[in-house]
Amino acid sequence: MALDRIAALMTGEAATAVDMPWHLLDAEHTAAIRTTIADQYAPATTNRMLAALRGVLKEAWRLGLMDADTYYLATALKNVPWAHPPRGRTLSDAEIGLLFEACARDPSPAGVRDAALLTVHYAGGLRRSEVVALAVGDYDASSGALTIRSTRDSRERVVVARGGAAEILDQWLALRGPTPGPLFVPINKGSKLLVGERRMNAQSIYQVLAKRGDQAGVAAFSSQDLRRSFITRLLESGADISTVQRLAGHASATTTQRYDRRSRVIQRELARMLDVPSVRTLS
Repeated sequence: MALDRIAALMTGEAATAVDMPWHLLDAEHTAAIRTTIADQYAPATTNRMLAALRGVLKEAWRLGLMDADTYYLATALKNVPWAHPPRGRTLSDAEIGLLFEACARDPSPAGVRDAALLTVHYAGGLRRSEVVALAVGDYDASSGALTIRSTRDSRERVVVARGGAAEILDQWLALRGPTPGPLFVPINKGSKLLVGERRMNAQSIYQVLAKRGDQAGVAAFSSQDLRRSFITRLLESGADISTVQRLAGHASATTTQRYDRRSRVIQRELARMLDVPSVRTLS
């Protein structure tokens, strides 16, 4: 599982642990892997993934596929410390508005598609890999229900689009058409939708977000930051942690709490004890 995740990150979902040419990795590659997974996973998970990476590289060395120097340098990776400032950020309402405005200014089909991509990331809290895996049949326009099937624990979950989110997804579905296949598809330079030919991959979605961020003048952000924003907004609105955990598809509420970027003022207010009637001291 850990090696499959690393292979997917390194190849834009194109390879699994079995397909990945691990013996070709060097110190520069493994340093980049450490940085990437440390940005997306909790320290404990990151360190387990690094241990798996060291293990597969050791096997490559034992089989004579890597020379000793390359192996030792590639595996000289420090574990991620538990105590470190939280990574990532949440986007403000103003920033979210600017991103959607950038999409609206694009009259091509990409403008509608990219607004829908932002919607499922921000309003639905989906992971990038989950967005890639969405099929057109996963969205029920009559109810607004979006079923996420490709989850890490293999359990389906449903989020429901309302208001503007539903309008954007409906616009994209009307443009894309009902042909079975991936919900989000590439668009070529001639503005032709490549429906039924191939799906967008994680790298292409990353490029879309970066492009719209540049157009909107929004500071650098990732798909994980949109997911953090989703979780934080739900918590700010008063949703309980177990509900947010379920909607985010987290196996543990502890993981959900790591995404909480509510201000310290708000957290202190929520931590206040309830008021009770005053009681006179008996004499």
